[in-house]
Amino acid sequence: METLGILSVVPPVLAVVLAMATRNVYVALFLGCYSAYSILAGNPLTGMVDTLNSFVNVFTGSSNTIVIFSLLMIGGIILLINKSGGIEGFVQFAVHKKSLIKSRKGAQIFSWVIGVLIFTSGTLHCLVAGTIARPISDAFKVSHEKLTFIVRTTSTPVCVLLPLSGWGAFMIGLLQAQDVAEPVSVLARSIPLNFYCLIAVLSVPVLILLGRDFSKMKTAEERARSTGLLDRKPREDVKVDTGYGDAGKASSMWNMVAPLGGLILMILVALFVTGRGNLLEGSGMQALLWGCSFAVLVAGILYVAQRLMTVGQFLDNFFKGSGNMIGMAAILMLAFSLGAVVKQLETGKYLADLFKDALSPGMLPLLIFLISCAISFSTGTSMGTMTVMSAIALPLAVGVEGNIPLAFAALVGGSIFGDHSSPISDTAILSCSSCGCDLMDHVTSQLPYTLTIAAVTMVIYLGVGMAFF
Repeated sequence: METLGILSVVPPVLAVVLAMATRNVYVALFLGCYSAYSILAGNPLTGMVDTLNSFVNVFTGSSNTIVIFSLLMIGGIILLINKSGGIEGFVQFAVHKKSLIKSRKGAQIFSWVIGVLIFTSGTLHCLVAGTIARPISDAFKVSHEKLTFIVRTTSTPVCVLLPLSGWGAFMIGLLQAQDVAEPVSVLARSIPLNFYCLIAVLSVPVLILLGRDFSKMKTAEERARSTGLLDRKPREDVKVDTGYGDAGKASSMWNMVAPLGGLILMILVALFVTGRGNLLEGSGMQALLWGCSFAVLVAGILYVAQRLMTVGQFLDNFFKGSGNMIGMAAILMLAFSLGAVVKQLETGKYLADLFKDALSPGMLPLLIFLISCAISFSTGTSMGTMTVMSAIALPLAVGVEGNIPLAFAALVGGSIFGDHSSPISDTAILSCSSCGCDLMDHVTSQLPYTLTIAAVTMVIYLGVGMAFF
């Protein structure tokens, strides 16, 4: 793979550029996959066969299948909750009856708080936080671009700042693999130095309270306030039916709270069971599957018992809602395929090797951050970037007797940047699916924010790095 050189960078860069230029992420991801497999195979015909087979192979991995299957179930649950009047009841209770949330700012702060509280898994977060926050956000005419920005910014950035889950074990494992002394202590000391994630997460409530938006996010918010259009254009693939019960029953917030509460409860139970008594060691994928399945069961029993719908109507609505997510599921499948072939190309290793000779003690934190940003944005994976970069950055930091927590913080923050910004990241796709936002509308409206945060982080690392080394 080392002989591929610059060719290993072409497929992911092609996918990102085409997605940004054409706003057609399906074509962009497909051509990214096709170019990658053609490069590996050495001819375009074999590349096409390998590309098609790669889509099938996506489902050979249980984690990929569970995420896609859960996404479809979430679509069914959302439509069922709407049909039952659950969303209308929840909005009436929170906004009108109890006045718990009184403004657009309050709705956005609510979304941020929900996001911060769900810190165990980026995948769980993107699906659950968006589903819970969207009804209130929609009631106060918050644009779907802004909601998706809030949900995604409180996903993996929060996971690494509060590593009380598999993320913590993963990062400790990276430190142990490089023989870093006292890895738990190093991880703990690196958290206050993870400036990208800290600024990203904490800037959201500040921007909300100040009412500050810029670039395409400002346009989106002005559109939502003035016209009530929460999207730039109608989104058929994520459109939610607004009917409130086929049997004409009065709306009740419990028709929303019970299924979603069951989902969260079963996720905790599954984490406890699969972790053998330790929630932090449980299987996030199994928890997601158990939680979504239990939510469907709770909704079925509740709605049929209230005679809001028959069993047949319940199933029809469930599959109709699942069908609304087919487009997002296809994007996720393409992204998984591209991610797998990028690993075969060893794009991350090539980029890391390309830049490692430029590293110097004083510039070490800044350059580690920059290289991690480049790798994670082009590959769409934070964990993959951390794995590649830890093998280079950590030994180098040890070799120059540098500040290990600072170097590790720069590595993690840069890795999260791509997960937070790239259109080929699974968190982008999942956040858009639960918040009802067009993928490229989300990416183009959020990118000015993430780039600004990254620029500020670069300045901080430059100054801090020079002081420490």
